[in-house]
Amino acid sequence: MTVMAEREAQMLPEEFEEIASAAPETVTLEFLEGRIGVKSVPDGDHDEIIKWLMRCCMQQRPDLWLYPDRGLKVAAYRKGRARADGALALDGHFLGKGEWADPEGVLMTVEVTSYDHDTDARDRRQKPAAYAAAGIPVYFLVDRQAGTATIHSGPGDFGYRDLHTVPFGEELVLPEPVKVKLDTRFLAEHLQ
Repeated sequence: MTVMAEREAQMLPEEFEEIASAAPETVTLEFLEGRIGVKSVPDGDHDEIIKWLMRCCMQQRPDLWLYPDRGLKVAAYRKGRARADGALALDGHFLGKGEWADPEGVLMTVEVTSYDHDTDARDRRQKPAAYAAAGIPVYFLVDRQAGTATIHSGPGDFGYRDLHTVPFGEELVLPEPVKVKLDTRFLAEHLQ
């Protein structure tokens, strides 16, 4: 984070964590680009998408687990806090890590778009940039509005270098280190 961005931040990450810990269970807060954001409560379709993806990963990679609703320290210098819809890591990876874990060892983050007014900024711009800056190898976006699934890979300081998007209904393979094949017909059949 640049000196200018640090000065523009609403607060320090530690101050955000204190506020987030006191928020009611019905509110999920995130801290991206120096600003607090409210993440919407997932609907039933969102839950089913995470369940589908969890099942795909378990069947093909039983050594991994997709941890839902996982708090991660992200962005440059770990100054951000994101609550990923899913974080894929080795089974048992988050033991003893606390509410906001370092992203080291996370192989993939997953976001499922909501129908909020800020989903474009949050899921399509801020989170991919934060996850890439944190060095997370793969970001998988299920975009319900566009009817597409997008794999982001090749993380760098300013985002992911490689993007691959398919419409719901097509097959795709999540790249190394994930190596899971997804048949997105489930998304086409249940969400459109």
